Amino acid sequence: MTTLTSSRGNTEVVSARRTESRDVSDIIGLFNDFTDAVFGRIDVMYLLEKSNLALTLCNEKNEVIAHAAFLDYPNWNITDQSDWESFLHENYINNKCTPLNTLFMHLFVAKEDYAAGCSQEIFRRAFITVPELQFILLFIPADENLEPDMGSVFEKMMTAPGSVVDKKFTLLVCLRHWYHPQLYVRKARLEDYEDLMPIWTRQSETLKETYHEYFLVDLIECQDEENQAVVCEDSGTAVGFMSLCSQVNVSLYQECFDLGPFHGLCKPHPEDILKMPQKPSIQEDEDKSNQTSQEAESVSSGNFEHIHDQDTAVQKDGAVDELLLDGVRGKDFKASATSLLETEETGAFHPVYRGASNAFCIRLFFIDEKHETRSLDFLHYVFKLFPDKDFCVILVPHHVPEFHLIQSFVRVVPSCTSKLGHELYVFHRAGLLKSLNVRRATTNDIHGVKMLIKTLSLNESILNDLKIFTLARRDPDGTPVQAFIAEVLDQIVGISVIRDEMDIEYIRSHYNIEDFIHFNHYQPEEHGHLYHFVLNPVFHHYTKHFLKEILRLAHKSSLYYPIYPQYVEGKFQNPCAHSLTSALHYMVPVRPRRQIVYPLEELGINAPSEQVSKDQLCYSLNHINRKLVLESKTSINSRIVVVGASDVGISFLETLIFSPHLKFNNLTLISIHGLPGKDLRGSKHRRFLINSHCFNDEDYAQMSLCSWVNVVVGKMTGINRAAKYVVVSKEKEIPYDYLVLCTGQKYQVLSPTGADISKLPTNAEVLSKWPQRYPGKAPSNHFTLNDDQDCLKAMHWLKENVVSSEGNVIVYGNTIDVYTTVETLLSLGIDGSRIHLVQPPLSSNVTCLNNNEIESAVGEALSKAGVSVYYDSILAQWNEGDDPDLITCAAFTTNRKPFKLQCSAFFSFAYRTVDYETFKAINDACLVFDGRLVIDNEFRTNDVSIRAAGPLTKYSRRYYVGEWTHSNCSSKEIGFELAASMLSLFDPTPKPSSEPPEGADRLIPMYNNCKIKGGVLPGGYIYLHISKPEIPTRLDLELALCDYGMEIITGEARRGNYFRMHTNIYSMVESITCFSKEPFPVSNYICLYGQHERLLNDLYYRWNEGQITDLYSYFREPWSMAIYHDRFIDLKKELRQILMSEQVPGLPPAAEPPPEDPEERNPCPPPLRDPIIRYLRRHRSHLPMYAPARTAGTGPTPTAGETAAGERGRGGLGGQAELGAAAGPPPAGDGPGRLQSAGPAVRAEGGIA
Repeated sequence: MTTLTSSRGNTEVVSARRTESRDVSDIIGLFNDFTDAVFGRIDVMYLLEKSNLALTLCNEKNEVIAHAAFLDYPNWNITDQSDWESFLHENYINNKCTPLNTLFMHLFVAKEDYAAGCSQEIFRRAFITVPELQFILLFIPADENLEPDMGSVFEKMMTAPGSVVDKKFTLLVCLRHWYHPQLYVRKARLEDYEDLMPIWTRQSETLKETYHEYFLVDLIECQDEENQAVVCEDSGTAVGFMSLCSQVNVSLYQECFDLGPFHGLCKPHPEDILKMPQKPSIQEDEDKSNQTSQEAESVSSGNFEHIHDQDTAVQKDGAVDELLLDGVRGKDFKASATSLLETEETGAFHPVYRGASNAFCIRLFFIDEKHETRSLDFLHYVFKLFPDKDFCVILVPHHVPEFHLIQSFVRVVPSCTSKLGHELYVFHRAGLLKSLNVRRATTNDIHGVKMLIKTLSLNESILNDLKIFTLARRDPDGTPVQAFIAEVLDQIVGISVIRDEMDIEYIRSHYNIEDFIHFNHYQPEEHGHLYHFVLNPVFHHYTKHFLKEILRLAHKSSLYYPIYPQYVEGKFQNPCAHSLTSALHYMVPVRPRRQIVYPLEELGINAPSEQVSKDQLCYSLNHINRKLVLESKTSINSRIVVVGASDVGISFLETLIFSPHLKFNNLTLISIHGLPGKDLRGSKHRRFLINSHCFNDEDYAQMSLCSWVNVVVGKMTGINRAAKYVVVSKEKEIPYDYLVLCTGQKYQVLSPTGADISKLPTNAEVLSKWPQRYPGKAPSNHFTLNDDQDCLKAMHWLKENVVSSEGNVIVYGNTIDVYTTVETLLSLGIDGSRIHLVQPPLSSNVTCLNNNEIESAVGEALSKAGVSVYYDSILAQWNEGDDPDLITCAAFTTNRKPFKLQCSAFFSFAYRTVDYETFKAINDACLVFDGRLVIDNEFRTNDVSIRAAGPLTKYSRRYYVGEWTHSNCSSKEIGFELAASMLSLFDPTPKPSSEPPEGADRLIPMYNNCKIKGGVLPGGYIYLHISKPEIPTRLDLELALCDYGMEIITGEARRGNYFRMHTNIYSMVESITCFSKEPFPVSNYICLYGQHERLLNDLYYRWNEGQITDLYSYFREPWSMAIYHDRFIDLKKELRQILMSEQVPGLPPAAEPPPEDPEERNPCPPPLRDPIIRYLRRHRSHLPMYAPARTAGTGPTPTAGETAAGERGRGGLGGQAELGAAAGPPPAGDGPGRLQSAGPAVRAEGGIA
């Protein structure tokens, strides 16, 4: 907060923040005649899109007081944006401006009488925000002058002799040292204690608890050659302190961190052993992209012989010895999706460094908050104190937020099993060089680039693309190519290759890129595609500057970088041209958009363009633009370990990695089979189990979790809460700060009751012993399927041992998975007569399908296929009652007499519970377990560091919720809410505080998303069931309830065209059941859940009039496409807000029924019509089947869903539909052809939700 005084003596308390698009109207309101004269005509929205830095000052009422926009090229189009540096050197004297230290002001506006104070405050904030910034320049017309109040803010730059530029424009400059100067650094003295102690006491509790009161005095008094203490001062007052030591435990760091790129922090020695292993132990990397290890060869930087004045502090006697290329970053995309890595092999090789230590460490550092962005000023001085050391290192506890000093350091990749409890950051003395220059590549650069990238796995691809640029400037397909070099003192330290993004319409339609840019302000040629980006790690802190320069020199405004999934390796060649960029963490991951499944044949010429509807290889998209290059993410170093790659766990990780302003450096997943989604698409083995439709292959490809998450392959076998680590497979110890358990429940090997069937026992005699887990080793032909890997293994075994033989396959259980498994067995070619479906007694009165008609159709299909079905059967014995290695027969008891079946393969789905080893780990750790792991309403266990979610858990009994658990809800929603509850621990962004209602801690959260299950059942029937979160109840009992609502059914189950939709008493869709022989668009139907029947083209009216005979074809009609669109929910929210905020003209009061006479009705009042028209125009590329709204004079405004002409209710001419409004009930007797989005429905509860 800063207090400003106007020229009239009034005061305002202001604060600075980044400008947002919602500020545009307020900014325009500050324009005056001076603005146009000095800056020209400005499109504020366009300028914000292209600004590198835009700042706004607000008062205590959050009113905009002032605004300034800064870009990295001159205003007034004085010269080409890529050539301004040479222009300034030619036309102005004493010019030290470079792209690294200069920004140009393109706009400044302020409240009347506050211009001087606001400009000074904004410039001060600009210099604080961008530490490298030294000069702010402004061109103004030569015949114009700044306002008198701003005269003291700038000074005029002198033109060079012979320059004529001053005849047209005057160049003004604002210097850093006027507002936020560099700090003076010197050795600490005892008299500094009084200045430093107040700063010390304001620091975190960690410092106070770790060190005693007079620790500072000891550090200052005990200085010698090995231990130094320095302070930085402002106006003679010490404002920061740094304690340094030349003794560094290098061997410990080498054990806990990957120091290969930094030569182990040692000086080179002839006896160094540098050969690295071929496979690393744990999937990990700094950019969280799996790294294939290579020999960590040092790339010599040569000698920096000519040092500019500003860089002399960096150079020790002679030259910087070596700059080490980041040999484990900058890999190709395949390294970002390589196969998951097993636990470390015994005796794995580690490099041996025999040279002396080449590093000194920062033991203690603190600085006053006002000066923290000048923290780097220390380093120029401290490197002089240790002239024989090249590296400065600092250890930081995981829970400490990343502060300004270490944002310029390189974070070293830790070992996943490191228990050091700290992050290691490294800075090389050459990183202080300010002479980094970015330029276009030339033919002469090829040798230097070759030396830079020789240790990278895709070095040949990078060189080939560089040669394409130097020879032709275009790809063989004609796409423009550009290559850029980063160099320091004439040495190449970075290379980047980009192409024009030719698929921008596909990106716009398939990814939420408009979360980051306003697309309409970008020309197609402004979008670039990043193929390669390699930068020496010594200059890693200049990554964003390198990206900023690429955008400027290439005349681009945004860059896109795709990461393709693993299974494309060796099959698709084009993606292999990408090398994994070391800039990945500086880009933002872009969420994919849900796509409409279009009925292309029905739509005909009104189908969307191929750019929108085409199928192409999915990838994870990362993005950066001009607005983001000077905006830093918040790094989170807390070690978050997730156990279980369940839908809950994946959803949790997805939510974290798609937080655009946060960067999680230590996400680890422990999973038996690693990450899901790494198999080839469409594999038949996936049909064994029912599908939750939470994630599919495309989702996994578009997330690219392996680019952000360390993966440990194994099973959790222990938890040490005191030491905070997880034991994996009884070997590895994975430390954590926060542990998230979401292993779910798994099918277990069921123990036979051991009943002697020769004595003819019945179920009543053995129920007390059933069900129980089998304690021994499972027989080799016994299968419990819990994930894709289990299914794949089973399918291979069946093909080798059963398909071509004549043995029986027993499928045991009464879950829906038994039906999908039987169908998969039949599809593998196993004859139905060899398949025996044995069902144990039901644990409740609800069957897995809970629909008599579907159960009857499945029963007929089983009978037709020759599958034998047994009911109420309990497993009594395998073979002759002993523990077999191979099951040859199985005996079962029933309510009457037992029976025995020959067996070649046994599939068990009868017993699903928490895995025993998981239970043992939880129980031994003294976490409360009551049949399931007990949690509270914030997902917390009885250990505050351990969270849990999903079917593994149950609520504490103090909530009195009975059987209600996470099993009854959408796993994807559970994972999202779990992440949201934990983000508040890490996200520093201030949020409006509100006191929770009294007693909220005794209530469990409500979940709204639907629960889905789908699969292929016997007979080839495709099954889908979408329902609200609920405890299952028999359907016939629900139908008997007076408040059940309404069900609409078309087709018959046995004919394979069954479609059932249930709406509740508020006319909202509550469940959908599909049972079809033909494929149908599942993702479209999921969008129908929770919609009001009026939104479904007045479903009740049409059903009652007998106009709907087939719901499958009904929901393929053109009118429905808008409902499937991913932004439809935004339209609903906007309309609801309008309806809630005011009584819309044309609509009757809520208490009054609508008029009966159609002529008295207003089909759609403008307040509702306008948002709908905007929605359709904005998403025209996705929804071309809707006719554009008619302009004035062409006839009456069409009502909602009214077809263009012709077959009303069937899409009109060519299937084109109109959505001209969203309110008003249909006229009596004129039902077909109208999509009514509101009307009386809005007066029912939840009409527009």
